[in-house]
Amino acid sequence: MSKTRIAFIGAGNMAASLIGGLRAQGLDAAQIRASDPGAETRSRVQAEHGIEVFEDNAQAVADADVVVLSVKPQVMKAVCEALAPSLAPGQLVVSIAAGITCASLQSWLGERPLVRCMPNTPALLRKGASGLYANAQVSAEQHQQAETLLGAVGTVLWLDQEQQIDAVTAVSGSGPAYFFLLIEAMTAAGEKLGLPRETASQLTLQTALGAAHMAAASDVDAAELRRRVTSPGGTTEAAITSFQNNGFQTLVEHALEAAAQRSAALAEQLGK
Repeated sequence: MSKTRIAFIGAGNMAASLIGGLRAQGLDAAQIRASDPGAETRSRVQAEHGIEVFEDNAQAVADADVVVLSVKPQVMKAVCEALAPSLAPGQLVVSIAAGITCASLQSWLGERPLVRCMPNTPALLRKGASGLYANAQVSAEQHQQAETLLGAVGTVLWLDQEQQIDAVTAVSGSGPAYFFLLIEAMTAAGEKLGLPRETASQLTLQTALGAAHMAAASDVDAAELRRRVTSPGGTTEAAITSFQNNGFQTLVEHALEAAAQRSAALAEQLGK
């Protein structure tokens, strides 16, 4: 990426996070450009990262090696159709917009190298998880460019089939909200058991953080870690048994299925 020129179309929170991650990895500010219709957004990104900013998308993509589409899915079609005449043949386009398929992007931009990404909000803290899919036009070098781009804000995993994006959306794209819901429920339950709310909140948050670190650092899977802390006849077993008897695993499975189905439906809707 030392000589790669990157243009961001849309300079909102996710784009700013990617720009910050790239700058932290040593990419020169002169290699990054961004465009955005909002003057305040342009000023903030320019001040924070020292990059060149534009109101006009066509100016931003001139001479860029990688064009990152980071606008809202609802306006992607209009943005792409206006941008298409300004793109050079062979320019890599990376989309981080949820629900926009490669087929839709090709219909708006023409045949070209495309990488479709599904990041998640922890990317804003450079703790994200992203699933990436590349079409057949993406070269080995462009493949690496996309991986480095998203790797600047967290873990990157490549997908063999584009339809797997819907599963990624269900697992990691929407996933942070599931953990927030569990944190919310555990905090409320702790308060109901007699703890001050702030105490219940701090204990829950630190437990979630510690458990995630343990799982990430361990050489065994989560099921084995759970077994290791579940003593027969103990308090943890009582809680786990309650979870299981109340259909916890089935509930999670149904929730993720609902998210994946909604992702597929949105892709069909937004691609028209």
